[in-house]
Amino acid sequence: MTGTLLISREVNNHDYFKKELEGLGFQDVTVTALRKDALSSLIRKLKPERLLMCARFYQCCTPFMMGELHKEFPKIKMAAVTVGEYPDEIAMYFILNGINSYVAFSDGVEQFYKGLKEVAKGREYVSPGVVKRINLRREEKPNPAGTITERHLEVIRLICCGFKDREIAETLSISRNTVVNHKTNFFTSLNVRSPIELVRAALTLEIIRLEEIYFYPRNMTINPLPDKKNLKRRVA
Repeated sequence: MTGTLLISREVNNHDYFKKELEGLGFQDVTVTALRKDALSSLIRKLKPERLLMCARFYQCCTPFMMGELHKEFPKIKMAAVTVGEYPDEIAMYFILNGINSYVAFSDGVEQFYKGLKEVAKGREYVSPGVVKRINLRREEKPNPAGTITERHLEVIRLICCGFKDREIAETLSISRNTVVNHKTNFFTSLNVRSPIELVRAALTLEIIRLEEIYFYPRNMTINPLPDKKNLKRRVA
């Protein structure tokens, strides 16, 4: 295993990133914007020693997706890197999900490059802000991301189409409590807090396509309901 693979959506800057990383000591840098299965195929082909991913590559779901890569390629040393704003509360999950390092530009230029140089030497480095966040949770340390199952995917797709818990339970022939448990599991794994954030995450991860989202759950009603008295006056 040799070389470094950087995953970034900034395709116009790939040559620049390669030059910068090799100047910091990273060997034989390859930069790609491939995602999911295509990315895994490239990793199997290149067999890199180190893998760096931009923290915003999959938006809030990047910790989960990097965790999945870590499970698939446990021998590769992995680091998440951000040059923009990325919440420490979410970045914490890179480390909880098994990623070796997290480097953030928000820590300052000097600290940022110090972190990258440590990663280039094969050492682990975690942003001070994330270390602080993890230490605050020491007594109740959050669990790492769980697996997103086929049943989870079914529930996610229904939520994206506006189905409520009761409607999901009826559609899938499961209890409402089971629906709630599923939601708790994948909300935590994907680092989302609401159905709106879940829709964004599902589109980002291509769990559902935009054209598949339709808002016609069972017994649909439009609120607020029309005022019948005012409606009669307008008709008259």
